[in-house]
Amino acid sequence: MGYQDVIASVDERMEQATADLIDLVAIPSVSADSFDQRHMVESARWIAERANKLGLDTRVIELEANGKKGRPAILATRPAAPGKPTVMLYAHHDVQPPGDRDLWDSEPFVAVERDGRLYGRGTGDDKAGVIAHLTAIEAARPGVGIVLFIEGEEEIGSPTFVDFLEKYKDDLAADVIVVADSSNWKVGIPALTTSLRGVTQVTVTVSALDHALHSGMYGGPVLDSVTLASRLIATLHDEAGNVAIEGLVSKDETDVDYPEEEFRADAGVLEGVQLAGEGSLTSRMWTKPAISVTAMDVTPVDLVSNTLIPSTRFVLSLRVAPGQDVSEAADALVAHLKANAPFGAHVDVTIDERGPSFEAGERTDTFKLMQWALSEAWGTDSVEIGVGGSIPFISDLSKVFPKAQILVTGVEDPDTRAHSENESLHLGDWRHAIVAEALLLTRLGE
Repeated sequence: MGYQDVIASVDERMEQATADLIDLVAIPSVSADSFDQRHMVESARWIAERANKLGLDTRVIELEANGKKGRPAILATRPAAPGKPTVMLYAHHDVQPPGDRDLWDSEPFVAVERDGRLYGRGTGDDKAGVIAHLTAIEAARPGVGIVLFIEGEEEIGSPTFVDFLEKYKDDLAADVIVVADSSNWKVGIPALTTSLRGVTQVTVTVSALDHALHSGMYGGPVLDSVTLASRLIATLHDEAGNVAIEGLVSKDETDVDYPEEEFRADAGVLEGVQLAGEGSLTSRMWTKPAISVTAMDVTPVDLVSNTLIPSTRFVLSLRVAPGQDVSEAADALVAHLKANAPFGAHVDVTIDERGPSFEAGERTDTFKLMQWALSEAWGTDSVEIGVGGSIPFISDLSKVFPKAQILVTGVEDPDTRAHSENESLHLGDWRHAIVAEALLLTRLGE
């Protein structure tokens, strides 16, 4: 039996799906504590109402864990027909803060179409995933059981995720888990994400003095803490730009090539800036460690004074190669920082976060079925990619549901700019993603 009816069913719903996505983007569901959390409730209720219309048994849940109430999540289910599998469809409805309004070409929470892309906060990450699931459920032939799980706190580290999985384990149980929170290789080429780097974040304080000093009177024998911190940071990479922390796993094994000129254009690398590291670009992005300074407390230029700054604090984000234990990597980073304290400076390190990596493992029949669905929807072969970023909750899913096949898909592409200004969604690829999911659900139901 062919699947043209499923594809046609998706196409009949695309106009409404786009209108729904525009409506959902208009709800500023930022999960960060400093934003109005009533919008999170509004967003959850909007999705729950839509799921109810599909005949799913729907709940909005605000789980309380560790004395704190979590952000609202949506759990909507439909039982499987006898002998058919159950599929969990995951996405998240919370979004990042909009950032600097002056850097947006249009209002962040007013979705606007330009040249085949829909611009607005959450268009790609991850409200397009939410609407993709809802549309695919409606368009696919029935048969499979459905567990629609829309999280509300992914952008703040999913603090109640594990508690949610444990409490609602029976309701969430599934044979296949589709996570719509990743990326495709590029516009026009679909991908399955088969590896994700782990992440650890540390806060480092470098101190040289117990109080500030006049830089003219005392400068020379004592280096200021910013200089000392800079010298410590410089030890994290070798002359070629490779991460130079002993004990970290590094792999150069990826299946696709990323031409340097394309990478430079996609990343916005300024002319003349040399790329760091050795090995293929994709391995440097996906299977080798990377470390970045993501924040630093330094006297602002506007408040400059001739003062030796006694203490400097900064944050490091270490991306860990797939397969390496993230706690082992965090310990290696701490040991490096302590061992390389410049001029005997006092170095204090606090580990703030440990997020595990992900590797897909065996290419099962279900995995190959997802590849088929992607290739059918796009009209070209799908590829396997890694992602340099981290989605720690996928490891949590695999621990709680060890027998489930986890398929990491997405609607983003190199131009999406998730978390940045002018975030956008390629509408053509979004349609293909919905077709692929509808085909998967239909085939699994057979």
